[in-house]
Amino acid sequence: MSAPLGSLLLVPNTLDFGTLDGDGQAPDLQEVLPLGVIRTAAGLKHWVAENAKTTRAFLKRVDAVVRLVRPLQELDIRELPRAHKGAHKATPGAQAADMRLLLAPALAGEDVGLISEAGLPAVADPGAALVEAAHAAGVEVQALPGPNSLLLALASSGLNGQSFAFAGYLPTLAGERTQRLKDMEQTSKRLNQAQIVIETPYRNNALLDALLAGLQPTTRLSVSCGLTLASGWTRSDTIARWRGHRGTLPDDTPAVFCFQAA
Repeated sequence: MSAPLGSLLLVPNTLDFGTLDGDGQAPDLQEVLPLGVIRTAAGLKHWVAENAKTTRAFLKRVDAVVRLVRPLQELDIRELPRAHKGAHKATPGAQAADMRLLLAPALAGEDVGLISEAGLPAVADPGAALVEAAHAAGVEVQALPGPNSLLLALASSGLNGQSFAFAGYLPTLAGERTQRLKDMEQTSKRLNQAQIVIETPYRNNALLDALLAGLQPTTRLSVSCGLTLASGWTRSDTIARWRGHRGTLPDDTPAVFCFQAA
């Protein structure tokens, strides 16, 4: 009889990227993560991470609440494979081998934690490939509760939470980006559907400019910035009013952009 398999646990990270508060300390972990999730994270010996450095920083914060099962330097933290320069996607065989190697502890009966740099793993995140591989290998997958910037932004927007689409990053070339926005706006109007996009923080203002230039005046745009931080905010208004009072977005804080055609 074969030994039981471990599980793949999707452990949510904070959305603050370790930003310090006014006292020079990282925000209290228990303000954004349930204690049960923190306890589960503290008990894991094996991790698969988008970024090992930020995962160690997260686990230091966990250890301040619940002592880690092992010293941080003894934990097994492996990074998800990154695509090689010039390669758009790994070959299926190579990717499957990589994923199976990362799942080795689970296949041997130990639980493995999957963590992103921020928010819920496998949503707008390369960890989805590991989740797919876990299902294929018969490894149980369990998502733990925690913050997700996309849903927090949508909930704060006042746009249609019954029908929405996440489009990720828009094209960087101006012409392609404009056409993509027009297509999304038409879909939004036809389906009464909210559209959600994101951008690297240093390009927040470039994306805002593109949205204000490419969308119709009556379309509603909501921007959520610094979600879960004390300084976080959401503004939701028509494109016409945004154009009249644009403001400037921070270039070092993640933002989520939602819009819906009238």
